[in-house]
Amino acid sequence: MDTPLARIHLETADSTQDEARSRFGGTPLLVTTDAQTAGRGRLGRSWVPAPRAVAASLAFQPGWPSELWPRFTLIAGLAAAEVAGGDVGLKWPNDLVMGEEKVGGLLAESDGSLLVVGLGLNLFWPDPPSGMAALHRTDPGSARAGTMAEDWARGLLVRLSRGPDDWGRAEYVDRCATLGRDIVWEPEGRGCAVDISADGALEVDTREGRVVLRAGEVRAVRTC
Repeated sequence: MDTPLARIHLETADSTQDEARSRFGGTPLLVTTDAQTAGRGRLGRSWVPAPRAVAASLAFQPGWPSELWPRFTLIAGLAAAEVAGGDVGLKWPNDLVMGEEKVGGLLAESDGSLLVVGLGLNLFWPDPPSGMAALHRTDPGSARAGTMAEDWARGLLVRLSRGPDDWGRAEYVDRCATLGRDIVWEPEGRGCAVDISADGALEVDTREGRVVLRAGEVRAVRTC
């Protein structure tokens, strides 16, 4: 049986995150748009989408203990990478990449018992800025964006239904483009990313020993 999912599509929206939060009525709600005018990424950064992109947010009540919620961004990344296909990898904690170029990002925001997870995924971009890319060389059309958004949302809900002990750590390790790389982060830190812990944190070997980075505690994790 399919997981219940309500869906609203808007021609334009300031932010699918805000729309999903305000329109949530108890059933998992997916909000998509063709044009997002005030999209945002992690830590409040602005999100500049491709001319053709998935812009979607899923609002739901997880039913998991709140201390486990940091895993949701990683689980959403796995669902997005599965939909994107090809050689799309995951840069911890919230980016989708092809090689060294970013093709998408995720944002998880909580409000009481409500969680809103957003996905921005570039589908077609004739002239992307440096460091950015898109999945397709030709425009796949708006229908493709909508289908991918719904497949992502349903895939995410299925993954969450397995429970917090089966969130997909091994799969994430296989897809993680950060592991094996030297990284720097804020506040000041440098080391080599070596593993993903059971709770979704990034384990890093430094000169002082192994440290554990959690997404809510660090900023600007970058590969060297």
